[in-house]
Amino acid sequence: MGTSAPHIQSQVHRHRANWRGLVVVLVLAVVIALVGVSRMEALLRDLVSLSILRQVGIGIGLFFLILIPLTGIYSVVSQYAFWEGWLEGIPQPAELLQANARHEGGQQVRRFVIYLDGIHQQEKDHPPRVSAFLEELKQRLADDHRLVRDLETYTFLPVALADDSGSAWFWRRLFHWQEHHPNGFVQLLAAVLVQANNVIKVGISSDRRYGPIRNYELALKITLRLAEEGFDPSQGSELVLLGYSGGGEMAMGVADYLRSICKVPVQIITFCGVFSGNQLLERTKQVTLVVGTRDPVAAFGRIAYPGRLPLLPFSKWNKVCRQGLVQREVIAGMNHNGNRGPFSERYRGEVVGRVLDVLRQTERAG
Repeated sequence: MGTSAPHIQSQVHRHRANWRGLVVVLVLAVVIALVGVSRMEALLRDLVSLSILRQVGIGIGLFFLILIPLTGIYSVVSQYAFWEGWLEGIPQPAELLQANARHEGGQQVRRFVIYLDGIHQQEKDHPPRVSAFLEELKQRLADDHRLVRDLETYTFLPVALADDSGSAWFWRRLFHWQEHHPNGFVQLLAAVLVQANNVIKVGISSDRRYGPIRNYELALKITLRLAEEGFDPSQGSELVLLGYSGGGEMAMGVADYLRSICKVPVQIITFCGVFSGNQLLERTKQVTLVVGTRDPVAAFGRIAYPGRLPLLPFSKWNKVCRQGLVQREVIAGMNHNGNRGPFSERYRGEVVGRVLDVLRQTERAG
């Protein structure tokens, strides 16, 4: 049986008490951390004779010690506020496709290929290399396939980080520093903070307690975008989730919810994917992993998420593997990013070719 809306709502109600307790604990932790910063710095001065370099290092450490947890706390609190109705959220699933369908009478789309970006994503516009990859994929897709891109994978409302109602001022300042600050080190710090926010979202998605809520929110957001693209469940279309790096975790997290909401088969393709395998994937049509032989980040995911190791045969991931739903495509020499990554000129065409091969194979298999 599918995951129904009443089941989701009951799950939300069961977690609300935990959400409230978690928010209170996190707020208290922040207050304690802020009060203790000056005392910590004074203690460090007593222990060592600080040079200018050491002072800068301690300042940077405290900066990260405070801001990165605050980013995670804001992410959790924002989701809590969404479910409590404090924010203007997304409509109920039954209303999405009916209220937002805008394209009628056009060419029937057999497959919607939905791209979910990695943790480097800052806004819906992708970096030049990613845009070139997506453009080549779009040009080589079959005529009855449609690429859905420019989704903000790591926000749950249909807005970018820079438009978030509670933290727009913070993210806009970070984006400005990252692009225009004259000091290269400040640019690096800003980039790290943006990516830290997205890493936290990936971590929440993989969590067994709060991941279902986060993934359901993203599934609603994707459904809203599909409605704008003309998706109609009655036409028998299929959904293909294409995830890069942390986008692979997000794809696996939303797959079963999208299948339930949209009432159509869902297929997952990841390249250089980092994921937990904790999600419900038994009813997914197929999961294909495009991996590089020189990708240490994706390889680290198997260690970071032990449920993917063969030592735990009864984990959700290993059960799916035994069912024959998981397929691997290996690209020799490909790294996670950079000049040997999937978006480089050297490997871009091959990765696109592998994705198209998988789509043709599943089409023949029915």
